[in-house]
Amino acid sequence: MKKKYQNGFFIFGLIVLIVMVTQLDFHEVWAGVRHAGYWFLAVIALWGLLYMLNTASWYIIINSIGNEHGVCRKCKVGFWWLYKITVSAFALNYATPGGLMGGEPYRIMSLSPKIGGQKASSSVILFVMTHIYSHFWFWLLSVPLYLFTQKMTPITYILLPIIAAVALLAIWFFQRGYRKGIAVTGMKLLSHFPMVKKWAQPYVERNKDKLAEVDAQIAALHNQNPRTFVAAVLLELGCRLFSTLEIYFILLVIMPEVTIPQCVLIYAFTTLFANMLFFMPLQLGGREGGFLMSTEGLSLSAQAGIFVALLVRVRELIWTAVGLALIKFDKREK
Repeated sequence: MKKKYQNGFFIFGLIVLIVMVTQLDFHEVWAGVRHAGYWFLAVIALWGLLYMLNTASWYIIINSIGNEHGVCRKCKVGFWWLYKITVSAFALNYATPGGLMGGEPYRIMSLSPKIGGQKASSSVILFVMTHIYSHFWFWLLSVPLYLFTQKMTPITYILLPIIAAVALLAIWFFQRGYRKGIAVTGMKLLSHFPMVKKWAQPYVERNKDKLAEVDAQIAALHNQNPRTFVAAVLLELGCRLFSTLEIYFILLVIMPEVTIPQCVLIYAFTTLFANMLFFMPLQLGGREGGFLMSTEGLSLSAQAGIFVALLVRVRELIWTAVGLALIKFDKREK
């Protein structure tokens, strides 16, 4: 990637990060970190491993696009370079209102010099689809987990069927997108939105062939490489499941009796609520509200929800800072 684009991504992310850091109560943060002790270090290390799962999912997608017979051994993309790009992309997503508007262009621009623009675009679209697709599977699986481990209430009798129905509908939509591609459909949908249709409609007309090729590559992974597709989905779903250990580690500090199923449900309903507020940088307010609602819904104290939300927010800021710093270590395009 060219140096000016690197600097643009870095400066934008840094400004947003500084703004968000200024919103913290440093006395409260320091007290929470000291109280968590070595468990907070475990949380930081955990996310280093979780980003490896994200990278592995994207890595096998890249190596399988345009190669229906298996992994391409001539691929110029190294795993650890891709890990660095992954961490930086998630950092930009955290810092960007609207989420994917920051990290995904960075992924494409970083990867294009190595494998070409269309293959880079296809791999990023597929990775994002798989990442979101795994979330819906995670939320769907959380519904029977709640039924088997928690006491039903009047509100859950209403809420759980709605969550299950929405998750199933989304899974069907993504399955259709995997079979037929989603680039053309997505751009046509954008062309009907008032804010972007003036840009989207000419773009679709100019790039019909390229969008069709991207869709063909997306469909090829699902239809010709089903094992690769399943592996990528399982890696992302595994990342969702292992992410619940973060909540488990933090709650052990104040609630030694906490269970893994409780932490899975807290994470599931918190991420569901937070993703409804995707337009907020770092999902400010949405994640905290999600933690409070989910912990109270599981008969845990509000203090537990506040404690978890605080340390998760600090962890996000630390990894966002790491990701932004890694942008400056990326080599300039020759």
